[in-house]
Amino acid sequence: MTRIRRISHPSPRGLLLVVALGGVAILGSGCVAANGTASVPGVGPQSVDDPSGRATGVQLLLLLTTLSLAPALLLMVTSFTRIIIVLSLVRNAVGVPQLPPNQVLLGLGFLLTVFVMAPVWQTVNRDALQPYLAGQIQQGEALKRAEDPVRTFMLAQTRESDLDLFVGLSSEAAAPESIEQVPTYVVIPAFILSELKTAFLMGFIIFVPFLIIDIVVSSALLSMGMMMLPPVVVSLPFKILLFVLVDGWGLIIGSLVKSFVT
Repeated sequence: MTRIRRISHPSPRGLLLVVALGGVAILGSGCVAANGTASVPGVGPQSVDDPSGRATGVQLLLLLTTLSLAPALLLMVTSFTRIIIVLSLVRNAVGVPQLPPNQVLLGLGFLLTVFVMAPVWQTVNRDALQPYLAGQIQQGEALKRAEDPVRTFMLAQTRESDLDLFVGLSSEAAAPESIEQVPTYVVIPAFILSELKTAFLMGFIIFVPFLIIDIVVSSALLSMGMMMLPPVVVSLPFKILLFVLVDGWGLIIGSLVKSFVT
């Protein structure tokens, strides 16, 4: 038998959508033809020689650059680096590298960062943001006032040896006589290096009790001749039980928050 092909007719909604899009295209082309060339306000050849146009373009570029660097600034000048490294080492020490999930770990790290940095943000809001919004100070003065509390927080967590290292590596002709004369671009990498050292030191302390459990379980399995049974399978429940009994999350989060000098 000969197959009869069905011809699918377009639905009324589809026809209306095509007609509407065609009308918009025709009207748009008519408007462009009537007005000549379309131009974006504030961006064009005429704004190159205009000082106000150049200033607006520079401000827009700085704003976009700041927004793109916001995650990096969060890592560089806050407590997020130490917190997220310690939390990651905790789950590796317990033996469950996928639990908690990365989204939960990042969320917890972000909330703890907000908690730890709350006094700094309050100072920035009181001394820099609110006076600037009220028109009492200029933008440069507001940035200087906002930088001071963040800089004080970083210096309080930075080791002197790390600060001396980057002061020696910097291109400054004369060594700063006081801590206030150290440039901020020198303080930030020294702060990050100190945070890495502190985080790994805390991670080592966290690993020790779980390592002892692994050694005890391995010795017990070896003495019983159960060499084919992976020690991790047996030690994992004991490590989780120990972590729950001692209120591990509470101890770690409390120690993390208290480790920041304010």
